[in-house]
Amino acid sequence: MASFAQWVEGARPRTLPNAVAPVIAGTGAAAWLDAASWWKALLALLVAVAMIIGVNYANDYSDGIRGTDDVRAGPLRLVGSKLAAPRSVLTAAVASLAVAAVAGLALAWFSAPWLIVVGAVCIAGAWLYTGGSKPYGYQGLGEVAVFVFFGLVAVLGTQYTQALRIDWVGGALAVATGCLSSAVLVANNLRDIPTDARSGKITLAVRLGDARTRLLFQALLAVAFALTLVLMLATPWAAVGLVALPLAVRAAKPVRGGLGGKDLIPVLRDTGLTMLVWAIAVAAALMFG
Repeated sequence: MASFAQWVEGARPRTLPNAVAPVIAGTGAAAWLDAASWWKALLALLVAVAMIIGVNYANDYSDGIRGTDDVRAGPLRLVGSKLAAPRSVLTAAVASLAVAAVAGLALAWFSAPWLIVVGAVCIAGAWLYTGGSKPYGYQGLGEVAVFVFFGLVAVLGTQYTQALRIDWVGGALAVATGCLSSAVLVANNLRDIPTDARSGKITLAVRLGDARTRLLFQALLAVAFALTLVLMLATPWAAVGLVALPLAVRAAKPVRGGLGGKDLIPVLRDTGLTMLVWAIAVAAALMFG
């Protein structure tokens, strides 16, 4: 029987910056248009956090019943480690996604009802990542989905629900956030290349191989910080986003150094921290610059 602490670990709290940072960035973009709404930002945050917890539990369930997690070097998985029954983890996933759906319905109702369709696509994407007969996460499309859902959709959706329009600043923030969010998954899949390949989970990292996956991780970080310089065209204060650069360097060090297995686990934490600090800094620049 899994303990409360193990259920929390199974929710993969290291991935929470992937949910929080896009909402912060999108709210900063809305503030740039003088249209920030704090209650809508909090509602968007609830949607994003509930969504990513639901994704993580759904991933735990689907990978667990397939046997993908029987041998792994990464953080605890509830089903794969036999600490929780598959049905219990599935229930946690459905409950989390239901919270995201209800909060999303409320946000769409007070913003633009057509966003309900976008929310439905997001929930379908959350489940089909590793669920269903042909999960796209097993076809090397996981990073693309993260870029779209936790980058473009999350940032621009947050901006739109508050400002009822988007602009190039929001677009730059969305692409940069998507790159950083995808980098978290790239680091995760880099660590799991050996076990994923043996279990038939053909991630993008498995397709690219170890060396090219390490280059991809560094390229994603570089694009995000290059876009920070582009955002200086809106306000020179956007340069404060570079305060996260030392964290990015620390995150990339094990990847550049050729480390693998459990030695790559801190990369997820440091990449997520990079994304969170960057989002806070750039959003503050847009709000007060």
